Amino acid sequence: MSSAVVTHVYAIYVFLVIMLFNLYSVYSVEAYIKLAKRLKFMTPVYHLSNAIVMYTGAIVAAYASTFSFTIALMIPTSIFLMVIEIKRYKKMRVIKSTDIELQNEFKIYAKKIYTIEVAVLIAVYIISKVF
Repeated sequence: MSSAVVTHVYAIYVFLVIMLFNLYSVYSVEAYIKLAKRLKFMTPVYHLSNAIVMYTGAIVAAYASTFSFTIALMIPTSIFLMVIEIKRYKKMRVIKSTDIELQNEFKIYAKKIYTIEVAVLIAVYIISKVF
């Protein structure tokens, strides 16, 4: 059981690092095309790490054999993070290289999305430690 928990925690750390890297990219990369290519590359990595977090979380939950508040909180959190990342990607992929206004709007939107993702992950971690 302890190795499953440790694996789950490390998977969450990797997931958080990916989120922070994406947030850093949105703030630091000025050229939209370069940003879009980087985020397009990172999207499958993001979803893979989220899937690993969900899988290891399911293993830990199965070992626990009781359905707790923390488990009930982590399931919708993983789904929420997946859905808002899909929405971010869908918004990004339709922007053309000539749509400067949409590119600027997307950067603001992506900053909000990644800030929300990091805040949600940290909030769930804090809540899980309290309960």
